[in-house]
Amino acid sequence: MFRILKAEFCFAGGGNYADAGSAAEYVCLPPDPNYVKTSGGDNGRMYREEFDSNFFASNSDDEDVPCALCRTDRATSVIMIPGKNTCYSGWNVKYHGHLASGYHAHHVASTYVCVDTNPEYIMGGVDQRYGKLFYEVVTKCRSLKCPPYINNYPLTCVVCSK
Repeated sequence: MFRILKAEFCFAGGGNYADAGSAAEYVCLPPDPNYVKTSGGDNGRMYREEFDSNFFASNSDDEDVPCALCRTDRATSVIMIPGKNTCYSGWNVKYHGHLASGYHAHHVASTYVCVDTNPEYIMGGVDQRYGKLFYEVVTKCRSLKCPPYINNYPLTCVVCSK
């Protein structure tokens, strides 16, 4: 069985899109953190994540991205395939949608994630422009072979298990 667990109280986190030294990956923060120390240097930072357009869902611009934990106990492998919305033979579709990443001109690394076709979001987000921002990923014929790719088309993605 495959479950995608989403929690409104659990904010996603990552680095600031403008901080060149930020971590690349998106992470889920627990709603009940434990602290051992009460002070530290202002070196590494954690921020929230938000959609920065209405591409993924209507009215999702500036809304916070909820955490999602994908778990399966009936498969040994789970893979995200960019550029597809169906799985190859022998694999099972868990969900599909559009590929997302950070903005190409921001001076911080990001990672590719697959945003479900009907994504959830946490309403009431504020356009803070501090967290990891999600943008649609489009193909570029300057480096990709076109065809089969088409310039400036948003890439799909699928999560498959086997």
